[in-house]
Amino acid sequence: MQTILIANPKGGAGKSTLATNLATYFAWQGHKVVLGDTDRQQSTAYWLSLRSHNFPSIGTWDCSEELPTKPAKDCEKAIIDTPAGLRGKKLEVALKLSDHILVPVQPSSFDMWASQDFFARLAEEKRVRKGKVSVGVVGMRVKANTRASQQLIDFLAQFELPVLSCLRDTQYYLQTLPRGMGIFDLPVTRVARDLEQWQPILKWLEE
Repeated sequence: MQTILIANPKGGAGKSTLATNLATYFAWQGHKVVLGDTDRQQSTAYWLSLRSHNFPSIGTWDCSEELPTKPAKDCEKAIIDTPAGLRGKKLEVALKLSDHILVPVQPSSFDMWASQDFFARLAEEKRVRKGKVSVGVVGMRVKANTRASQQLIDFLAQFELPVLSCLRDTQYYLQTLPRGMGIFDLPVTRVARDLEQWQPILKWLEE
């Protein structure tokens, strides 16, 4: 089983977007996937309730109060969506359950400043230092060839972490979420450009 933690201390960084779309990808690949939501708002849990039975199913991993010791035994892919301000004991527990961490970062000064402190905390975690947990960064809502995108790239270059990909700012993410969908539920011809941006992330998780 593979457990993927989606984390960033700042709200609105794109954690739920990353978690839900990743879950749809694994579901279409035929994996038994569960999605856990540790945020009090339970955004991804509500997204799951909206998902049509016509699409590959995604199971619920009940993380509403405290993180469980582990998801169901027959689960192949487990994804944990987390709230803003994840730190201390809750971060420690989440890391013990995870083997991959995806950190979404948007190209704004506030997001980058908040992420800088988070990267420092991650570097101090024992499981990260020993290589038991892999950490990757994903740029979110990035407009290519802009000053903001270059600032994000320059900012992330100072950390010894792989910048896996930058996902563009597109309406497809906003249009699918209210229907319990992800871009992997859409026809390939409509989202070919976006699927291409996802490939480095998926390859990293497979490795």
